[in-house]
Amino acid sequence: MRRHELTDREWELLAPLIPRAATGRPRAEDRQVVNGMVYKIRTGVSWRDLPERYGPWKTVYTRFRRYALEGIFVRALQHIQAQADAAGDIDWLVQIDSTIVRAHQHAAATGRKGGSTGDEPDDHALGRSRGGLTTKVHLAVDGQGRPLALLVTPGQRHDSICARSLLERIRVPRTGLGRPRCRPDHVIADKAYSSRGFRAYLRRRGIGHTIPEKNDQRKHRRIRGRRGGRPPGFDTATYRRRNTVERCFNQLKGFRGIATRYEKTATSYEAAVTLASFLLWARSV
Repeated sequence: MRRHELTDREWELLAPLIPRAATGRPRAEDRQVVNGMVYKIRTGVSWRDLPERYGPWKTVYTRFRRYALEGIFVRALQHIQAQADAAGDIDWLVQIDSTIVRAHQHAAATGRKGGSTGDEPDDHALGRSRGGLTTKVHLAVDGQGRPLALLVTPGQRHDSICARSLLERIRVPRTGLGRPRCRPDHVIADKAYSSRGFRAYLRRRGIGHTIPEKNDQRKHRRIRGRRGGRPPGFDTATYRRRNTVERCFNQLKGFRGIATRYEKTATSYEAAVTLASFLLWARSV
């Protein structure tokens, strides 16, 4: 095993989920090709600059795009989550947050005409914010700082707008009978998620939450007097655990291909973040 490649343990977890061709000419070894994908997102090199030991760069790229469109990395992430949940290893005290990722000029050169194709959004999850074109990665992590769900949006998209969509992406399958688990026990978030609509959504789903109230919201509630209602509950000790999601972002941004977006399409970039999330899980199980 070379640097930036899969360990034997990581490959054992991923190998059963890699689709295999039943017919046709012999193809490049699966582990060799997947190692090329991992090397790419680890180092941030362009596809054409992949070392020759991973085979033709076009083979690695074509296989990566196919896995991204078919949801192979999403299924791999859900599979390892299901194993951890069956072993009682998931802490359902969930933290949510987002981080801004700068888009490289290669990603920013994406054509925007012709509308969306399939699951690819019109804007390719590229938006204008401070510093130019950026992408925002929204993350929901468990109590141990491992990604449960992720969402990629343009950089200027506000966190509270994406909060529901992010939580609804949590889907941990059961290893036996039963529906996937989609509901956290408790959600921790910062002030950006403080809104009456989001708090009501969490209450409808029976999810406890620890979200600090914004200063202007507190002021308006006091001005309204009795009509303003009671202040939302807030546990300071629980809120101290919110740094777990920040540590997860730091680990993900250890992948240079994640810390800076080089992929032209949102589908490919989200697949890269999903693969990196799988590797974080594989280290902990």
